[in-house]
Order: sequence, then C-alpha cells, then structure tokens
Amino acid sequence: MAEIRTFRDLIAWQKAMQLARCIYQATRCMPPEELYGLTSQMRRSAVSVPCNIAEGYARQRQADYIRFLRVARGSLYELDTQIELATELNYLDDDRELTDLLRETDRILQGLIRSLASPSI
Repeated sequence: MAEIRTFRDLIAWQKAMQLARCIYQATRCMPPEELYGLTSQMRRSAVSVPCNIAEGYARQRQADYIRFLRVARGSLYELDTQIELATELNYLDDDRELTDLLRETDRILQGLIRSLASPSI
C-alpha cells in the first residue's frame, strides 16, 4: 500500500479530480443560456468534491477531516442530481462512463469515511 503523504496521494481525491475534469468537458456542449444556471451549478458541485477532500485532509483533527469528507459526498450527490436533470432535459447524453466514475468516486469516498470513522482496535 502506498504511503499517503499529501491529499494528492488519496485515491478519493484523484477520482474526484478526474470526475471534475469530465464534468467540465461534458458541460461544454450544454446550451449557452445554461452557462450561469445548470452548467455553473454542475461545475461548482464537481469542483467542491476534491476541494473538500483536500481541505479536510489539511485539518489537524480527524473529526474535521471526516466532516469535510461528508461535505464532499454531499456535493457528489448534488452533482448526481444535476447530471440526471441535465440528461432528462437533453442537455447531456446519457453517459455511462460518467455515471460509473461518479459511483466509483462515491464508493471510494464512503470507504475512506468509514475507515476514518470506525473505532481503532
């Protein structure tokens, strides 16, 4: 197992960054009138995930770290809802790879939260 020296070493952060890049790419094709609406919301939610992982990692207390990871997960669920809406409005194609990346990011993030929140033996 690789040593975690910075937040950049966290797989959860790496996946969240990949997801944010994918969202920026996917939202390029959305209607111009959505630039300050759904497009902006989706991008902010996507960026919030790795930012909260990084900020939580930088905190000196585990409780703060877990709280920020939970905020990141909340942003991930906002993004999930926004993707569904954009797809239903035909602003985005139903992208299985994007959905799979979102689900994988959620699984990894939830696993990190569980590992930090469980009592040490």
